[in-house]
Amino acid sequence: MNLLKKEFFFEDVNKLKGVGIQLSKYLKKKKIEKVKDIVLNFPYSETNRSILSKLNELEIGKIQTIKVLVKKLYFPRVRNLPNRIVCEDETGSIDIVYFNSREGYLRKVFKVNKRVIISGKVNFFRNKYQISNPDYVTSLKDQEYVVKKIPKYSLTKGINEKKYRSICEQVTKNLPEIDDWLNQDFIKTNNLLDWNKAIKKLHSSSENQNNSSSYRRIVFDEICANLLTLSKNRERVKKSKINKKFSEYLTKKIIKSLDFELTKDQKKVLKEINSDLNSNKRMFRILQGDVGSGKTIVSLLTIANVIESGYQCAIMGPTEILTHQHYKLAQKIFKNLNINIAFLTGKTENKDKNIILKDLEKGKIDLVIGTHALFQKKIKFKNLGYIVIDEQHKFGVKQRSDLADKGGANCDLLLMSATPIPRTMMMSLYGDMDLSKISEKPSIRKKIITISKPEKKINEIWSFLRKNIEEKNQIFWVCPLIEESKKIDHTSAIKKSEYLKKIFPNEVYLLHGKTTNEEKEIILNKFLKNEFKILVSTTIIEVGIDFPNANVIIIENANKFGLSQLHQLRGRVGRGNKESSCILMFKSNLSDNAKKRINILKGSNDGFEISEEDMKLRGFGDILGFKQSGIKNFKLADPIHNHNLFILAEKEIKRIENEKEDIGKFKPLIKLYDRADIINDIA
Repeated sequence: MNLLKKEFFFEDVNKLKGVGIQLSKYLKKKKIEKVKDIVLNFPYSETNRSILSKLNELEIGKIQTIKVLVKKLYFPRVRNLPNRIVCEDETGSIDIVYFNSREGYLRKVFKVNKRVIISGKVNFFRNKYQISNPDYVTSLKDQEYVVKKIPKYSLTKGINEKKYRSICEQVTKNLPEIDDWLNQDFIKTNNLLDWNKAIKKLHSSSENQNNSSSYRRIVFDEICANLLTLSKNRERVKKSKINKKFSEYLTKKIIKSLDFELTKDQKKVLKEINSDLNSNKRMFRILQGDVGSGKTIVSLLTIANVIESGYQCAIMGPTEILTHQHYKLAQKIFKNLNINIAFLTGKTENKDKNIILKDLEKGKIDLVIGTHALFQKKIKFKNLGYIVIDEQHKFGVKQRSDLADKGGANCDLLLMSATPIPRTMMMSLYGDMDLSKISEKPSIRKKIITISKPEKKINEIWSFLRKNIEEKNQIFWVCPLIEESKKIDHTSAIKKSEYLKKIFPNEVYLLHGKTTNEEKEIILNKFLKNEFKILVSTTIIEVGIDFPNANVIIIENANKFGLSQLHQLRGRVGRGNKESSCILMFKSNLSDNAKKRINILKGSNDGFEISEEDMKLRGFGDILGFKQSGIKNFKLADPIHNHNLFILAEKEIKRIENEKEDIGKFKPLIKLYDRADIINDIA
């Protein structure tokens, strides 16, 4: 693509004919600022004028086309009254109404006792059908000039539909012929269309509503742009390094000391990570595991190998309480192994912090565990070789690569996530990383019994709670909202905690999004130490902290949550060796969709299976419950409906990587789909 062609797509829309300052402002509200935004903003439907309707078949509010006989013309002499033409067919009559139209023009167009073709929006006024200021009026001999199908775009206030269509026509008419980034054999084999042809076709009709070759082509391009960017990032991060040499002496010693046996999945993942650590390319891997699958122990075993090879390691978590749990577990696992471990957060006393900083720089500390404070500029490592990041969902492409660079040329990176994600979604979010997956739960984990209860059976729940408290078990009680809402019939966490305090005095604490971080840490630590029995909370308890004594979770208005979120919440219990329960409470009159979600959760403890079902039910959207920073939403592609295109794109990207094909020809594609800003050296 030459410079002239490039410039066309990235010109401001106000450079187009007919687009002034005011219209530019309205277009900006629709995120249409460059010509490329018009190119990729396709119609959602179309107006079909090809079908002639009888007057007794008309539908109010719809644009319809009729063939009628002109009977009478009325031109009132009173100002501001409309001109009116009475027309009929064999089934009825209709008024054609014009405001501010010249009499001479109307007499020329509407000749009494002559048949005409009229197309416009049908209204009903004073017990009679009418069309005001119709879009088309033509004689029978000229009816072929009526535009049969008109594309309809999703627009905002201030943008005239007819005006926008003319702008689209201007853009598609002047669309430069560009060199296609896909070869012709690939296009034909996979029933796609040339890029230019696909764009023009999609703007001329609503083909994007079906599985047409033109629509599939543009969707495939969007997926490709995303995966290519991730591939380029993987290439950039996975540079040559000095391979880490270890005998696994420490790892084997730790495994022998464990009071449980590693699962097949854990052993498999351990092998994958060790292979990366031993290779001459930097590891850039995500370890995905269901709640309670034993990811942390795997990461600690690999850390032991890196320490054996002579490098320092770091574990970073999102909260102090979670990282402190990792610290305690590491102390237990590495006991008597002569491994020096430090704990560092923003709350660490300056005196202790300064000692840790000096020891890190001198290489006296083998493993440091903490929050984001680990990667402040003033913190220096002697030879950092391995970074493990736990529960860091919000790291996007750029943040991940920056973090990998932070550790230096010989530093490997492992991300851990307890959120099971469907495969196509994993490709689009973490396609720049190698994937390890733990599905199998350790044998010490008992199945969580999931039941549903209508609110009217609350007395049964009180009895169940009393029994569990007598057995010294702890309970999570989850509510959707912090305060009462008049608009949404959800239970208030505040109100519920006050109610529970009356039933279970001195046993109830409240936690929600407005709780300060300091207060939150205090409350969670008290709960961890079993100082009270019931923690009423909003969904902020999803993060992977182990509460071994928490064996019951009650989720109010469970029908209002997504499947993946319910599964994550359920995973807050069952961390000990006792049987655990999850009670899904709901009000009466559940929708079919809500019943389906609850039944899926009751029937499965497999997070990966549940996430697939969740995506089918809710779509790609906000399936994760958070926005991925650094990853832009797809404009067209959908991991569910376009699953086959994702798989096809993945194969094509692997071919490009294996054949070391020059990525240069794909740069226009990457820029068109706004992926170039994610990684600088691609554009």
